[in-house]
Amino acid sequence: MPVHRSVGPPPPHDPISRSEPEFVLAGRMLANGTLRSMEIGIGPDGEIVRLAKSISGARRHDVGEAVILPSATDLHVHFRDPGGPKDLENFESGTLQSALGGVGLVGDMPNTDPPVTDPDRLESKAARARGHLAVGAFLYAAASTPEGVRRLSRHAAAFKLYLSPTTGIRWVTPEPDLGTLLGAVAATGLALSVHAESPGRFAADPTHAPDNPAEWNRARPDRSELEAIERLLSVGPPGLRLHVAHVTLPGSVERVRAAGVSSEATPQHLLLSARSNGGSREKVNPPLRLEAERSGLWEAFRSGSIPILASDHAPHLLEEKDKPFYLAPSGMPGVETMLPLMLEQVHAGQLDLGTLVRAACDRPARWVGVPCGRIAPGHRANLVVVDFRRRQRVEARHLHAPCGWTAFEGRHAIFPIEHYRDGNPIVQGGEFVGDYRASLLRPEYAEGGPPSTRSA
Repeated sequence: MPVHRSVGPPPPHDPISRSEPEFVLAGRMLANGTLRSMEIGIGPDGEIVRLAKSISGARRHDVGEAVILPSATDLHVHFRDPGGPKDLENFESGTLQSALGGVGLVGDMPNTDPPVTDPDRLESKAARARGHLAVGAFLYAAASTPEGVRRLSRHAAAFKLYLSPTTGIRWVTPEPDLGTLLGAVAATGLALSVHAESPGRFAADPTHAPDNPAEWNRARPDRSELEAIERLLSVGPPGLRLHVAHVTLPGSVERVRAAGVSSEATPQHLLLSARSNGGSREKVNPPLRLEAERSGLWEAFRSGSIPILASDHAPHLLEEKDKPFYLAPSGMPGVETMLPLMLEQVHAGQLDLGTLVRAACDRPARWVGVPCGRIAPGHRANLVVVDFRRRQRVEARHLHAPCGWTAFEGRHAIFPIEHYRDGNPIVQGGEFVGDYRASLLRPEYAEGGPPSTRSA
């Protein structure tokens, strides 16, 4: 059995900083599973330099009984830039939603138009992002051919592989070539996220097109995901930093966990189930599953068996999404609501706060290899402030996705009241007050050593 690494090497940091704090953020923080009053000393370069019960001699801000958490990292977003309709999404609107939802770092997927399959396309996409990022971002490249992987390895932050066609991706890697392709990715040292569905298992009934989420679940059945995961595990070489995107089944969780492989679950697969009376706004790939599978997936997430939470933010215009089900595209917006929906689960006693912080903040940042996701010296001061007493209903008219809809309409959520990027406020009182000068980040993996990061 090949050996895989579930998360990347820990991000680099110097535990002893010589900088003195110039700003102190005080409030309640999670320490050893308990909320305690602490103070965070932030240096002039936006790095956390000290943690203590009391820090003097610097400008300070006390949030009282509110809770300070690390900003989330969302490994899985589709900002449709380039190639999407101008009024659908771009880096600026996507990272604005991220900031307001408490996400401080996003990984943008390569299935744009054109798809990111060579260094020139990647640099063109990076040029579009620079100066338009409210939060940090990193860019995936498509793992389409071994030669393409080798050419992209000095430019991409991570790779994405699609085992079935999806929005913007019409090719899939032939089965005999999969091991060679995975070997090429492993040789780069970069991480690989995989959309794991086997199209050969999709139902094909020319007499009936699926017209609701329950039928979509039958059309792209459980065995498609399970078979794709088995393919990956059987041919993936040792050292491959493999991550299975949007798992939907308890059986998938058990299989990848036993193999030591990283995986993610999305709020839609954790909170929504496939219903025969559901509409096209609940159409996603892989599909929503029936209630028994959804409940099992949620229990796996609650227990910590699923290491990472990601949104798979994938907006579509309403006129496209509200077409008859079989014609509607798959995907839904979610980067602004991912963390708030889960904070509501914490408030309701359905999820441990430490489990959420590890899945949404710490582990995804470690996976990509950036020094954030923890409140610790040497990490970036990317922080959110949450008041668990400030619950509100999710309403599309109050969200910031240009597509203008959400599948979570009417559910309760807890949105951050403050968000700091490198110690500087970008959200105050729930309103964006920042700029769009955040960095593109790329991990650099030294041979046999930990990653470092630089601005791209």
